[in-house]
Amino acid sequence: MRLFIVVGNLKRKPLKTENCMNRVLKISFFFLLIIFSCKAQNSQLSNFIPKGYTEFEKYSGDLNKDGLVDYVLVIKKTDSANVVMNQFNKKVDRNRRGIIVLFKNANGYELADKNLECFSSENEDGGVYFAPELWIEIKNNKLYIHFGHGRYGYWEYTFRFQNSNFKLIGYDSSSNRGPVILKETSINFLTKKKLVKENTNENAESGDEIFKETWNNIEIDSLIKLSEIKDFDELEMYKY
Repeated sequence: MRLFIVVGNLKRKPLKTENCMNRVLKISFFFLLIIFSCKAQNSQLSNFIPKGYTEFEKYSGDLNKDGLVDYVLVIKKTDSANVVMNQFNKKVDRNRRGIIVLFKNANGYELADKNLECFSSENEDGGVYFAPELWIEIKNNKLYIHFGHGRYGYWEYTFRFQNSNFKLIGYDSSSNRGPVILKETSINFLTKKKLVKENTNENAESGDEIFKETWNNIEIDSLIKLSEIKDFDELEMYKY
C-alpha cells in the first residue's frame, strides 16, 4: 500500500520517490560544487594576467615559507605587430615575455610581484648562436631565473622575497667550451662577495679543469628589485 500526503485538494507524490529525488539533488549539487570550485581556482590565476597577454608557462612552489603552494606565471604579450618574418622567411612571434608571482592565501591568491616585459621572446635572433633558453625554478623558498645556452654555459639569477618585494640576492654563471668549464662566476649580493674561478688547464677535458680562485668585495647600495628590471639581457653583472 502506498502512502500519500494530501494538502487541501492537492495530492503529493509518494514519500519514497520524494526521498530519492532529494538524494539525487544533493549528490548533483555536491558534484557541481566541486566543478565550480576547481574552475574558480583556475580563473583566479588567470585573472591576474592583464589584457593583451597570455600565459606562456606556469611554475609552482612555496616562495614565502608558509607551506602553501604559490605560483609563478611567465606571460607573453599578444601584439600581432610583433609577429614578423625572420631571416629564414619563417613567421615568428617576437613579443616579449614577463613574470607574475602569486602567493596562495586563505581566499585564493594575491599578487606578490610582477614585471610584464623583462624577458625577450623565445624566438629572438641569436645571430650565429641560438637564443638562450629561459626557465624558472622554485627551491628553498627562492626564485631562480635561469638562462641556459647549451654547450656555451648558463647564467642564473636568485631572488628572495623580502620587504614586500622580490630582490636579487645572487648571481651565478658558467662559460663553457662544450663539457669543459672555462670560467665560473658567483656573486652574493647579501655578503657583497664575488668569486671568480678560472680554468688554467688549457688541455683540460671534462673534469680535468684546474681552477684559479679570486675573491673580491663588491659595491652595491641597494638590492635590485625584480619589478624594476627593464630587460634581463641588459643586466650588467660584470660591473660588480
